[in-house]
Amino acid sequence: MTTAALAEAPQLDTPRGGSLAALIRHSAALAKRSLIKTMRTPEALLDVTLQPVIFLLMFTYLFGGAIAGNRHDYLQLLLPGMLGQSLAMGGIALGQNLNADIEKGVFDRFRSLPVSRSAPLVGAVLADIIRYLTVCVVMLTFGTIMGFRIQTGIVPTVAAIALAIGFGLCFGWISVWVGMLVRTPGAVQGLMFLLVFPLSFGSDVFAPTDTLPGWLQAFVHVNPITPIVAATRGLLLGGPVAQHLTVTLIWMAGLLVVFVPLALRAYSKRT
Repeated sequence: MTTAALAEAPQLDTPRGGSLAALIRHSAALAKRSLIKTMRTPEALLDVTLQPVIFLLMFTYLFGGAIAGNRHDYLQLLLPGMLGQSLAMGGIALGQNLNADIEKGVFDRFRSLPVSRSAPLVGAVLADIIRYLTVCVVMLTFGTIMGFRIQTGIVPTVAAIALAIGFGLCFGWISVWVGMLVRTPGAVQGLMFLLVFPLSFGSDVFAPTDTLPGWLQAFVHVNPITPIVAATRGLLLGGPVAQHLTVTLIWMAGLLVVFVPLALRAYSKRT
């Protein structure tokens, strides 16, 4: 390397603590990398394509008659609730992939690049928009084939999809944080399932909660999955939305305020 090149090398680090525009630009570039990686390994999308369909079929045909009296009525209850729950589960792969990249040394290469330090994490989260959009399209399309019918209009439907994706992106930062803490992708999956399953079944996603014991109903009321389910049902089927939407937005802001700094701090220590 020439003397002139050595003299110019330190200038490459200037974007690391640079402007918001630099962070957005770097994050977008790394999000594109993640999308290319996903397109080359389409089997990585099984958790947002085949898995939601299996859950929808299984719960509708196994439990629909027992819970709602008939499968059609249960499908109307189930599908909007499963949107939020499926996006929370879809975020598990985010932490797994980041953990795997760290173990493979990919993030060591990122550190040698003139990019904002948090850009790899933000880019990975942004790339998950496609995964979450895939969940929504697959579930609504397959649900329509099964007999689900939206009772509102195009604007509320788009709002419901946007709200579900926004919640999934915020919830995904928990997976990012866990992915920075544990040693293996399998551990990320195990810990996230321990979190997501109680939240999913301890809500009104799959059944009304009126018959639950009092202590469990109290958990349902403070469960972050509950308001997103209620807001999505209201937007797709009609009914009250404003209060549930407000609580959902508060939860989304809280998830970002708490877990983004935790994930960035754990990322700095890990890399």
